[in-house]
Amino acid sequence: MSEESSNQPSKVMQQLLRGAEEIIPQAELELKLASGKPLEVKAGFDPTAPDLHLGHTVLINKLRQFQQLGHKVSFLIGDFTGLIGDPTGKSATRPALTEAEIQQNAVTYQDQVFKILDPELTKVCFNSQWMSKMSSADMIRLAAKHTVARMLERDDFNKRYTSQQPIAIHEFLYPLVQGYDSVAMDTDIELGGTDQKFNLLVGREIQKAYGKPQQAILTVPILEGLDGVQKMSKSLGNYIGITDAPNDMFGKLMSVSDDLMWRYFELLSFRSAVDVDAFKQQINEGANPRDIKFLLCQEIITRFHDAASAEGAKRDFIQRFQKNAIPDDISEVRITLGDGMLIGNLTKEAQLCASASEGARMVKQGAVKINGEKLEDPRALITESDPFVLQVGKRKFTRVIPS
Repeated sequence: MSEESSNQPSKVMQQLLRGAEEIIPQAELELKLASGKPLEVKAGFDPTAPDLHLGHTVLINKLRQFQQLGHKVSFLIGDFTGLIGDPTGKSATRPALTEAEIQQNAVTYQDQVFKILDPELTKVCFNSQWMSKMSSADMIRLAAKHTVARMLERDDFNKRYTSQQPIAIHEFLYPLVQGYDSVAMDTDIELGGTDQKFNLLVGREIQKAYGKPQQAILTVPILEGLDGVQKMSKSLGNYIGITDAPNDMFGKLMSVSDDLMWRYFELLSFRSAVDVDAFKQQINEGANPRDIKFLLCQEIITRFHDAASAEGAKRDFIQRFQKNAIPDDISEVRITLGDGMLIGNLTKEAQLCASASEGARMVKQGAVKINGEKLEDPRALITESDPFVLQVGKRKFTRVIPS
């Protein structure tokens, strides 16, 4: 246990409360911390996608804090629960992943999580280690530890039930299995997003039913995506992947609003609260918020890449967006224009837009340029004979060579 943890419990709680939404019950957690023994702390992640994004790291950052305080951290990969499919927040039964998809994603998770956690101090677990050994009779005994009435107290289940939307029986198993993970791992503290609160509380009840000490719960907020409204999600396209290229990561972070920047500092930055307060004071005294946002960008990119990549991404951003310059290292594409090609079709052929209609829409939004000149007509016919630079938005460039 670290010296800070043993000698300054109030500062430890202050550190843990930063970026936390709720602790249940807080007095119980304080007692566990005051015991002076290293605690078993876990967070579970179902490998439902091949990559982690910054929204996932809010929880992993909190695990890192416990790790630095000398506690025993377990990163639980829900390869068994992934087969069930987490019904949290769903209005319909969620399709389960195949075992092959889960295993492939799980390998990626292990590689990525060690960009934040200390690999020598982190225990990586798979809940199939104990759930695959559970017999049918054991599963029935587990199901007997909870009631349908309590399950229907869960908001998404209740909404589906009252609106006569189907709820498959196996969906009730998900919180039970997640709860049993805490039994199998003798968990003292479980972390999760606010959307997991019901499941985390079931864990406390399942531990009690099996005669185990009950875990304390710490929930963290759901990080808003680049739009500042909806949660960060790959399916919504408002995410920053931790494997994104440095330039892409820098550009995405710089697109975050000045107000949302503080939320990102609170949940993603490892800087102290004193430092963040000082940044706010600098802006109140006239500093450009852009310069403070640069610091956030460089910290995040250094964490997932390195300091040189972060500095290079900053230089590229300044050159490309603040000086309105066209980067030198852009791709080239040969396109037959013939007697002319509509700009929407051209953006699609150049693979800068998914469709011609999207390209035309981007023109209407003033986001399409040729050689730095903004186009205004979504029906413009492009008849260039010499190579030219086609730009869509702030980050997509290609040099078109007419053929």
